Amino acid sequence: MAVTSFPMKSKPFSSRAKRRAGLSCHLPGMSSFMSASSPSTDVDFNDLAARIRTWGRELGFQQVGITDVDLSDDEAHLERWLEAGFHGEMGFMAKHGTKRTRPAELEPGTIRVISVRLDYLPPEVETTKVLGQPSRAYVSRYATGRDYHKLMRKRLQRLAKTIEAEVGDFGYRAFVDSAPVMERGLARKAGIGWFGKNAMLLNPRAGSMFFLGELYTDLPLPVDEPFEQEHCGSCSACRTACPTGAIVEDKVVDARACISYLTIELFGAIPERYREAMGNRVFGCDDCQLVCPFTRFTRASSEPDFAPRHDLDRVELLTLFGWSEEEFLERTAGSPIRRIGYERWLRNLAVGLGNAPWSAAIERALLTRLAYPSELVREHVRWALARQRQRRAELITSA
Repeated sequence: MAVTSFPMKSKPFSSRAKRRAGLSCHLPGMSSFMSASSPSTDVDFNDLAARIRTWGRELGFQQVGITDVDLSDDEAHLERWLEAGFHGEMGFMAKHGTKRTRPAELEPGTIRVISVRLDYLPPEVETTKVLGQPSRAYVSRYATGRDYHKLMRKRLQRLAKTIEAEVGDFGYRAFVDSAPVMERGLARKAGIGWFGKNAMLLNPRAGSMFFLGELYTDLPLPVDEPFEQEHCGSCSACRTACPTGAIVEDKVVDARACISYLTIELFGAIPERYREAMGNRVFGCDDCQLVCPFTRFTRASSEPDFAPRHDLDRVELLTLFGWSEEEFLERTAGSPIRRIGYERWLRNLAVGLGNAPWSAAIERALLTRLAYPSELVREHVRWALARQRQRRAELITSA
């Protein structure tokens, strides 16, 4: 998934924490900090940690954990992944040096991270059924409703304000899939789950269909036990199910072959060798999660914002391909889909239509896009038309 910067309002880290770190009161990328008083010295931090978990659950988070900021093991893993070039065009993964794996470099004074989990699978959503219906579009289930960033940001802000009301001013900064944050590594250390063979964070009672958010803080809270035990065992269902073979070894994904990367992060042409394997997946891919045995423990989310909009959990490819740019912008307002833009949306849909069974309606729709101003779109449309015409010829021959 993309890392688009959505920094939240933050409170300056305490002067005491800054002195401890030997840092000034001005942080890169943020407005100048005003000095903040330290939390009351008579705070019972064990009790506060327990109350933070309670407040988090009351705000709708399914799980809250607390960790320190030592991510040395994750840093070594990230360095190997980057050196192998598995990040493809996601330059942001390497751009910030060690800020991603050393929270105090990103937010000076950070000594703890509060990690939260929010489940997103809406009830009665069609999943594997749509994958077996090639004329329909498959949109990753996290993206069928409204964008999660704003919802989680507001709740993390409320959590921070609740803490502040209890202890007084303290330093914090919240993140939701934003800025260089090693969110899965932090969540594992906070006891929320373990790394599956598909590199997703898995929870034994919730699978992997959840969002993560973080609150960096200077509060010396007690930490949770990290999730050390792995439950995958000999199961390799996710590796077997990956349509493009992107899981190159346990816990290692070559993003350049991952359909989520190809349909969301890649700006140029989708390599032809992956197009057929994409099937009807036009925004993201959930295959490695859907086949995971722990997905059966996933509970439906009651969040109204995550309910599918515009039938995006079951809509026909042709319907989406027929959207004008104005309709696309209107119907994806507040949606994660908006970020890829109309051009790449048409690119992805053209691949889906090229993989669909032949129909005269699909051929006609593709022909209408042959003169589209973007060569990126036109090239994918030509590929799809060739596939449709080949299928038509095969039907005639077999008749």
